[in-house]
This record gives sequence, C-alpha cells and structure tokens, in this order.
Amino acid sequence: MGLSSVEAIDAKEMDYRSLSSSEHQQPPYMHKVGVPPKQNLFDEFKTTVKETLFSDDPLRPFKDQPRSRKFILGLQAVFPILDWGKSYNVSKFRGDVIAGLTIASLCIPQDIGYAKLANLAPQYGLYSSFVPPLVYSFMGSSRDIAIGPVAVVSLLLGSLLSSEIDPTTNPIEYRRLAFTATFFAGITQATLGILRLGFLIDFLSHAAIVGFMGGAAITIALQQLKGFLGIKKFTKETDIISVMKSVCRSAQHGWNWPTILIGAIFLTLLLFAKYAGKKNKKLFWIPAIAPLISVILSTFLVYITDAEKQGVEIVRHIEKGINPPSVKEIYFTGDYLLKGLRIGIVAGMIALTEAVAIGRSFAAKKDYQLDGNKEMVALGTMNVVGSMTSCYVTTGSFSRSAVNYMAGCQTAVSNIVMSIVVVLTLLFITPLFEYTPNAILSAIIISAVIGLVDYEATILIWKIDKFDFVACMGAFFGVVFASVEIGLIIAVSISFAKILLQVTRPRTALLGKIPRTNVYRNIQQYPEATQVPGVLIVRVDSAIYFSNSNYMRERILRWLTDEDEQLESVNQPKIQFLIVDMSPVTDIDTSGIHAFEELHRSLHKREVQLVLSNPGRVVIDKLHASDFMSQIGEDKIFLTVGDAVLTCSAKSPAEVV
Repeated sequence: MGLSSVEAIDAKEMDYRSLSSSEHQQPPYMHKVGVPPKQNLFDEFKTTVKETLFSDDPLRPFKDQPRSRKFILGLQAVFPILDWGKSYNVSKFRGDVIAGLTIASLCIPQDIGYAKLANLAPQYGLYSSFVPPLVYSFMGSSRDIAIGPVAVVSLLLGSLLSSEIDPTTNPIEYRRLAFTATFFAGITQATLGILRLGFLIDFLSHAAIVGFMGGAAITIALQQLKGFLGIKKFTKETDIISVMKSVCRSAQHGWNWPTILIGAIFLTLLLFAKYAGKKNKKLFWIPAIAPLISVILSTFLVYITDAEKQGVEIVRHIEKGINPPSVKEIYFTGDYLLKGLRIGIVAGMIALTEAVAIGRSFAAKKDYQLDGNKEMVALGTMNVVGSMTSCYVTTGSFSRSAVNYMAGCQTAVSNIVMSIVVVLTLLFITPLFEYTPNAILSAIIISAVIGLVDYEATILIWKIDKFDFVACMGAFFGVVFASVEIGLIIAVSISFAKILLQVTRPRTALLGKIPRTNVYRNIQQYPEATQVPGVLIVRVDSAIYFSNSNYMRERILRWLTDEDEQLESVNQPKIQFLIVDMSPVTDIDTSGIHAFEELHRSLHKREVQLVLSNPGRVVIDKLHASDFMSQIGEDKIFLTVGDAVLTCSAKSPAEVV
C-alpha cells in the first residue's frame, strides 16, 4: 500500500528539515528575482496615462475599422440610442410605455413639491422633467435610470441659493442664479466625463453618502412641517434645533388643524401604499400611483369644501405651457457668476454621485456595463441644455428608477414617455392643480425621503468598519444639526482623512511558518504559525512612499527591538536576519528607498542582515536604479519567503522549526 497523505506530508517535512539543516547536502535550485528590461520614459508615461484615464480601452472598437465605420461608431458612442435602437421592437416598446406612464404618475406631484423645496415656482419642477429626460434618453447609457428633480439636490440647491439671494424679496434674481448654478453643474459633470476623471467622485465614500443622504432626508422631512402643519412664519434655517424651536413657538396660534388633518390622512395612505408595494413586489404600481391619486383626491376635497377659506394653503397658480428659453437669464458676468459657479460645482458633484450610484446598482441587477464617463457627459449635457430651458439641476432619482425597473422598463424610451406625459400636463392639466393643498405635497415628500434613511446599511457599516461608521455619523449629524453644506464638508473631510490615515499608516504583519507547509502567513491571523529562530519576517501591505516610509522603518525597528528583548529574557540568541516580504508592495519612491537605506544601516549596527523577498517589477527596477541592490548584495534578494528562510537558516546555527 502507498503512503497516506499525512505520512507523505510528514516525510516531505522531514526531507525539508534535513535539507535545510545540513551544510553538506546540495541546496535546491532557487529562482532568482527577475529584473525587467528598461522602459523608456515616454512608454512608461504612456502606460501610466492609459491605465489612469483609459483603463476601459474605449478606442478598442475603432481598431482596424474603415473611416465610414469609425464615424458611425463615434456617433453611437455619443448617442447610444443609435446603437441599441437598431434592435428595438414592439415588445420593448410595450414595457417602456407602461414604465413611462407609471413613473410619470409619480413624478408630477413630486416635481411640484421638489420645486418648492428649491424655493422655485411649481412649474419649474415640471419643466425639469421634460427637457433633461429627453436629452438623457439619447445620450445616456443606463436602461433603468429615471431622470428628474430629486429631494436632496433640490434641498441643497435651495439652501445654497437662499444664502446668496432671498427668494421671497428677489424671486427673479434668485431664479437667474438657479439657472446659472444649473449651467455650471452641467459644465462640471460634462468636463469630468470628457477628461475621463470620473474616479474623482469615488473619493466620497459609500459610508459618507449613506450618512449624508440620511441626514438630508431628516432635514427635508423637518422642512415639510411648515406645509404639513400649516405654519406661515417658519424659520429659514435647516438644522433640527432651529426647526423644532420654530414649530414649538407656533404651536398655540400658528398650526392649522384642517391642514394637519389633510396631511395626516394622506401621509398614512402613502405610507400604507409604500408598505404594500414593499411587501408584495407585484403591487409596485400602488406606491407609484398613490401620490397622484392623493393629489387628485385632496384637490377635489379642498375644492368642494372651500378649505382655503379655513386657512388651508394651496398651490394656486401654475404657469401653463412648455419650457420658455432662459439663456439670457444665466449670469455670464458680474458678481453672481462666481457664486453660481461655486454652487453649481457642489450641486453637480452631489447629483453626479447619486446618478452614477443608482445607474451602477440597476446595471448590476440586469448584468450590463455602464460607462461612467459617458454617463457624466450625458448628465452634464442635459443640465446645460436644461439651464437654457428654464430647468434646475436634475439627476437620477432612486425612487423613480426603482419604480421604472419594477414596471419593466427595457430602455431609456421610458424617459421619453414620461416627458411626453409631463409636457401634456404642462399644456392642458396645470390649472387643475390650483386647489392642491401644500399639505399633500409635504406628505408626498416626507413619504418619498423616508427611504433615504438606510438604517440597515448603517448597521452593516458599524459591523464592517468602525471608521466608516464615524464618517457616516459625522455626515449625518453635520446635516441634521448644522446644515447641508456643513454635512457635506464633514463627509468629504472624513473620507479624505480615512485615505490619509491608510496611506500614512499602512498595515504591516509579522509572519510565521504554517506547520507542515512551506507557507508563511500573519501570526495574528494564524496563531499556529511559528516564527523561525534567528529570523524575523515582516510583510509591508502597501506601496512605500514619502508619506509612510518613516513609519515603515520605525515600525520594523520597533518589532526587532521587542523581539530581541523577548529572546534575551529567555536566554535565546538574538535575531540575525530580517526578511521583508515585499509581495504586496506595488511601488516605491525615493523616500521609500532612502528609508530602506537607513534601515540597512541601523540593522548593520545591530549585526542583523537585511533580506528582501519577491519585490515586484516596478520595485526591483527602482532598487537597481538607486544602486541599493549593490549595498545589500544580490544574494539577499529572493523569489519567496521560503527560499529566503532556507538560505538564512542554513547560514545560522538555528534550524527551521
């Protein structure tokens, strides 16, 4: 009978030990670390730029194509509808029509409410669900995203704009600044896409976004207390303390009970509809049409009861007709130009982050690729065109996109159908909204933003990463207790702080040998791993740059000191070899090499030899260029930690355990 697997492993282990401990046996062949051929500066620069900006190889379809074909491919790259439109059929159109009608029933009441959130007249919300979705339908690459005003961006825009111009006393200048901010939001988004700088939006971490969105949802809901309770004198601040003070002060004489009754009844109806839709996915259409049904019923109720005479605030007049041109209203000169630019950049980045996140989520569900840079160009173009047609900043709406997806949308044609319904509303139906109570709009917004408070994601963030949880809570409390701008600043600051912390304090590990193998792993992760007598093995889990090189050197020397003190206390020989596993080290700069030179000198004084294991192509190339290899010796560079230990243990009296 043959040896069992355990016996075979034991035999192999014994062979390995006898091989490593015997000085008379022939050592096994060891591969040397390869030195890559020198690459000229231009090729290296070209490779770096390509990987940074063109990692998706966007020009690949154009390769070896005739000029006419390249022209067609270029048009399809700018207008994806020309590509997928070739395979469009009646079946897809049926799904898009149903989805378009469904999201139109949801967007019309939401648009009126969101416009008030941005301190604009109701028709501007409807305008913003007509032109931008049409532009996106031709240029966007997402099949599921539904375009229009959203609560968070509307609140952010309203907050930033009102800090510059009072919308009540100067409505015309306020509206012009809104169009200016929308123009520059579009320019910002399109520029990021054209220059392929979409990776910049990834610097706002998922945890920070969850906290920011949750805080914004609470703030938006608190702002709706004015319409929900029928309060006429309400604070312009957005923090929770100011809002609650304003609500309490108006409790005796400022609340309107008929308004509260209307708001409470229809908010209950909307929440029940949302619960029913979440409980049974086939009933998705119930929460989708519930807002429009609520608007119709509440408007009819106010009309027949003359509730406005009892103090119930109503929408009153909504301008009829499609979007008027607004190019001449944009500030291209003067003091408001820079203010519009600043507000536009902030609003544009937040809108972009939300849209790309939504688009990626639904693309993953349907298993298709979403080109982030094309999305940015499409979103930017639609906002630039929107700013010239009386629209304010629009982006992808999560609630509408979810309804669009559930309704069975097939392509971006659902946005076209929605736009047609909105324009018909603007042309013929807007007078019917005159008696719509503000309370129902507040109820619709409150029910819509509740979903933005993602407590499940927050709990998961706490379980996974405590620093991420700090970022999440920092953004949340910043929005709730200060302002949307402060919350945004906190979110960005904590995200950058996390990056800096990870860059300046990379993870390092002590390695030990896994029993019965020639594998070396982190002794904290694998307690059974044993350290090699006379040898200290350290792994650096990061590129070594100027920002962390000193920390890396000091951390290794501190480990060496601790290890020597521990060995001395038990009368064991000190460390003779320090092996640095450089497998995870993707790059090193001059500061990093200088740190290794200092480490080498410090070790030499302690009579400890420095050994390197498996440096990568870029690292070994730079080590050779700096002449560091000649300082420590070519024989101190090994392909694996096992090879390094085998050689070092053969040179020392200690044996590998």
